[in-house]
Amino acid sequence: MYGASLNDLEAHAQDQPPGMLAALLASHHTLAFAEQSITVHRERLEQLIHPERQIGTFEVSHIVDCARRLAEAVAVRDTQAATTQAVLQSLGRTDAPKPPAACAAAAVPTPPVPAASAAPSR
Repeated sequence: MYGASLNDLEAHAQDQPPGMLAALLASHHTLAFAEQSITVHRERLEQLIHPERQIGTFEVSHIVDCARRLAEAVAVRDTQAATTQAVLQSLGRTDAPKPPAACAAAAVPTPPVPAASAAPSR
């Protein structure tokens, strides 16, 4: 799955039970939405405080609301990014399983025990 496109990963995740891939894809979508919100609120705030606009009492409430929403979007993005980074750093390749211990291979086989015969010996 390493290096697969986002669409391929999403298609693969739909066929699987919920797991790490689904969680990481959800995290990616949350980060993308937060980035989009940051862009929208930043652009709106720039419009509201444009130097050629006069700011009255009505506009102040819009500026404060827009700044609050911008701060919330940044907080969501930062928190989600930190959580995702921690999860990704916790993932890692593990060493291949080692073969069974050498003592099992070095065990000396026991000689077969002769079967007892019911016939009398001569």
